[in-house]
Amino acid sequence: MNRKVLVLGGGFAGLEAAIYLRKNDFEVTMISNRDYLYIYPTSIWVPTGESSFDDVCLSLNKLKEVHGFELIIDEVESIKTAEKKVYCKENTYDYEYLVVAIGSGKMKHKGIENTLTICGEPEESLKIKEKVDALIAQGGGKIAMGFGGNPKDPSNVRGGPAFEVLFNVHNKLKKAGVRDKFELTFFAPMAEPGKRMGPQALKMMDMFFEKLDIKKQVGKKIVEFREDGIAFEDDVFIPSDFTMFIAAGNGHKVFEKSDLPLNEAGFVKINDYCEVEGVENVYAIGDSAEVLGPDWRAKQGHIAEVMARNTAYNLVEKHYGNDLRKSYKEHLNILCVMDTGDGAAFVYRSDKRGMMIPMPVVGHWMKKGWGWYYKNSKLNKIPRLPGL
Repeated sequence: MNRKVLVLGGGFAGLEAAIYLRKNDFEVTMISNRDYLYIYPTSIWVPTGESSFDDVCLSLNKLKEVHGFELIIDEVESIKTAEKKVYCKENTYDYEYLVVAIGSGKMKHKGIENTLTICGEPEESLKIKEKVDALIAQGGGKIAMGFGGNPKDPSNVRGGPAFEVLFNVHNKLKKAGVRDKFELTFFAPMAEPGKRMGPQALKMMDMFFEKLDIKKQVGKKIVEFREDGIAFEDDVFIPSDFTMFIAAGNGHKVFEKSDLPLNEAGFVKINDYCEVEGVENVYAIGDSAEVLGPDWRAKQGHIAEVMARNTAYNLVEKHYGNDLRKSYKEHLNILCVMDTGDGAAFVYRSDKRGMMIPMPVVGHWMKKGWGWYYKNSKLNKIPRLPGL
């Protein structure tokens, strides 16, 4: 068998897999539906204008030159493992080894078209900016931001970015001297949003809301998003001139047309080594895969990269007939710097402990620094730090 690998997806997981497979002299072809990697963790500053759209993009064409993989811009439509083929909009591709890293889909909510999200198509970040700027020009308004859950699989919930954009918008309005003209509301259907970060973090989030005069609506199911607000069960309604909502993830639409084994939520079922169950030479990583572990587990960029590096290692060892393997489960934790626009909070959660440490001022610049580090280390312009 030759050493050719087809990687589907040009995000955090797909890029990391491509880089580490190339380090082991495998031939790698990446298929991505866009020619750039979008750095979602730093996209939180696009809506406030602190970062431009280009600031949070990393050219895949530059990356392919640096790391030596082939890049094909195409849209994956289905994966047929029985045929060892990937069907795309423009062409069909064979593979010897396959790494699936195309992300996930989103839960569908009634009236979702009346919202925008910071965790969807990259262009939506600019539309959020337009909405916020329009309300500032108008002189005030009501803004609601929140996130949802998936009862079938709680691992693909993006709560952090909702908090970050909300806090950054608060900070922008404060700097502009118009915060008193706005009503900001955070909402979520679960009773204790942010609980997976640990009890200390949950208490601190409430302190943030009170300090920043942000209203809160939690613990009631979302019934419908409307042009003028959000309807919850028990006839609860939040008026909103603009709503940002991050829907929880579910299986990618491509998987519905594929023959991959899926869990109840539609994610690809894998073993501890990211091998797709019952399928030869196919791996799934990042948001595409079912991640098993403790109740508080969450899919994050650093977990996606761990899965990618382990997959590269496991694939190489298998190719050469060795039994050595690495599991992703021992690396499961929640780790982030949650930005507020004028500071941040360091969040960490593992089986042993959970903590949230405020980092006024310096935390904001630490996250900015991480964005610079991520881009330049991936381009091999600076050395990569162990574990980052």
